[in-house]
Amino acid sequence: MNTDITELKNQLEELYRTYDRKYLDTDPLKFLYNYNKHQDIEIAGVISSALAYGNVKQIFTSIENVLGKMGSSPHEFILSFDPEKDSIRFKNFKHRFNNGIDISILLYYLKQIYEHNQTLGDFFLQGYRQDEKNVENSLSDFIDRILKLDSSPFYPDGLPQNAGVRYFLSSPVNKSACKRMNLFLRWMVRKEDDIDPGIWKEVKSSQLILPLDTHTSRICRYLGLTEKRNTSWKMALEVTENLKLMSPDDPVKYDFAICRLGILDLCEHEYRKGVCEKCQLYKMCSIGYRKNN
Repeated sequence: MNTDITELKNQLEELYRTYDRKYLDTDPLKFLYNYNKHQDIEIAGVISSALAYGNVKQIFTSIENVLGKMGSSPHEFILSFDPEKDSIRFKNFKHRFNNGIDISILLYYLKQIYEHNQTLGDFFLQGYRQDEKNVENSLSDFIDRILKLDSSPFYPDGLPQNAGVRYFLSSPVNKSACKRMNLFLRWMVRKEDDIDPGIWKEVKSSQLILPLDTHTSRICRYLGLTEKRNTSWKMALEVTENLKLMSPDDPVKYDFAICRLGILDLCEHEYRKGVCEKCQLYKMCSIGYRKNN
């Protein structure tokens, strides 16, 4: 990484202090704070992270749609979930690439998990590698075990490779950036501030991987955190390792703040005079300050 680490850390810390809990209403994370029970928070986290793609308004509408149908306790809804009877509730659901069947299978997977585990965190810990550098293998194992659960009420011959629910449950094995699953893990694990619930106490924040999407990968590239062009698992690992140079115990601490630049439309795809100069990361940005000096 050719970027001045000390200066970049100073700029990121300023951004981190600016975009704090006051901005929760701009993020799907806000839905998790509607609940107090750990299981309800976990389920709200699964639903909210799974649907965290597309424009923000559509994301919020879809999350509200699904959680609204589950009543005041998503956990109680899951425990009593009947694939035949309750799937009808989601028959007309649509969120870009996914539909009501995908949501219903996801809920049925959760039902099977909670029938044998007190929490989703307990299920994750069964494959957790606490001594490894990051959560890559732990996440791969987690997703593999979920996708091996029964899906016969929806697919009697087995889950097809093109089943939409697989889009919710991305794995490092497939080399994708796994943005939604890394986002879910950030919410469940981080306990260093009051942004993320951090209810999975046994998992270490130092092992988390940055949840990369097109916006955050672009901004990370502008900051010199990666030279890769394609948003992938390799890019996510590279960016995270560079962030560890500034925050070794909590490499994804800046994720929420960096995301605000994309969600709030504060970062353009090109240099805009009078706009870029207002950004707290301007002096470290390759399309702004460094391009014009």
